[in-house]
Amino acid sequence: RKARVSAAVESMAAHRDLLALLLVWEIGKPWKTARADVDRCLDGVRWYVGEIDRMAAGRAPLPGPVSNIASWNYPMSVLMHAMLVQALAGNAVIAKTPTDGGLCCLTLACALAVREGLPFTLVSGSGAELSPVLVAGRSLGCVSFVGGRDAGGNVTGSLADLDRRHVLEQEGLNCWGVWKYSGWDLLRRQIRASFDYGKQRCTAYPRFVVQRSLFHEFLGAYLEAVGSLRFGHPLAVAHPDDPLPELDFGPLINASKAKELADQVDEAVARGAVPLHRAAVASGHFLPGQDMSAYFAPVALLDPPRSSPLHHAEPFGPVDSFVLVDTEAELLAAMNASNGALVATLSCDDEETYRRLAPDVRAFKVGHNRPRSRGDREELFGGLGASWRGAFVGGELLVRAATQGPDGERLPGNFPGYQDAGQCSGLRTGG
Repeated sequence: RKARVSAAVESMAAHRDLLALLLVWEIGKPWKTARADVDRCLDGVRWYVGEIDRMAAGRAPLPGPVSNIASWNYPMSVLMHAMLVQALAGNAVIAKTPTDGGLCCLTLACALAVREGLPFTLVSGSGAELSPVLVAGRSLGCVSFVGGRDAGGNVTGSLADLDRRHVLEQEGLNCWGVWKYSGWDLLRRQIRASFDYGKQRCTAYPRFVVQRSLFHEFLGAYLEAVGSLRFGHPLAVAHPDDPLPELDFGPLINASKAKELADQVDEAVARGAVPLHRAAVASGHFLPGQDMSAYFAPVALLDPPRSSPLHHAEPFGPVDSFVLVDTEAELLAAMNASNGALVATLSCDDEETYRRLAPDVRAFKVGHNRPRSRGDREELFGGLGASWRGAFVGGELLVRAATQGPDGERLPGNFPGYQDAGQCSGLRTGG
């Protein structure tokens, strides 16, 4: 297994630029971001090849194949990475191509893996048609899902009566709190970096909860950061030999998503939100006369109304919301508005204050003066509340989720009957 997975990884590495260009073409990732997606997948799996012997010691493959259903935004560093590790642990692997994009990249990557002898099967079709097999099929050993809460709720319902291993990563409103803080130059750089891929990722930070007395300084840093963003067509060059543009993000996944966000912003403003920044789509980097219907320029809203999805749900696009607070209790309540998140951050000068507040933030990872992400290699990943169902992953836990251990083993995760998955397992990570 190690030899075959290693051969598959090196075969993909030989076609790294083609895989990355397919991501640019299919889902609009800028060239730099697309290459990073491929590289994170391959580098991460190389690490697992070196660690798998100790991780799999005393464990056995699952009794049936692992079924993977994932969103379109990270076909390589999330989906293909998981598939290769699942195979490394001894399993056959099935994956559904995401509905909105990634089919060509995944088809090439799976073909290269199959050529090296890995037991991969890639299927395409509607979720409604395939779900009875890919979620409730009697022979499956595990179901791994990455996507939104609505689709995740349907998967959870299908699994309710099945005693089956599962990993369900769902969205959460990841929040960035600013309390008794003065490091504005650092925060300005972090805010700009937060727009990577137009915030179309599960660990994006679309909500900032800011101490009212600091808002003027925060807003100055924010507006400077957002004003420096570059977005547009990721392949727009004047001449064929020109280097591809250096962009923070390209289009949203489709024109329907761009219209949905525009409608949500308009509705929030009509109901009282204050637009503090609203860039024009035409200010982006485009080809002459091209269709710009799938593009969305950055927007920042102060106090979207509670009736708006932008108040309580992840927008999955370059739309930020600001909430002002005066007390620590208000800060925590505003950061916990979505019943659990994957990541959160507190920008706070005082270490003791951070350590006192962080345990009450309902996110799996809470960063101090820095953003958190899925992480690589040994770093664990999961979620609290409605953002996660089933086994946690990352590091050794990804292998444990895809293998059988001793009888009665209690996998770290968020399962029915666990009082508080992150806390009782001792795996909630901060810092």
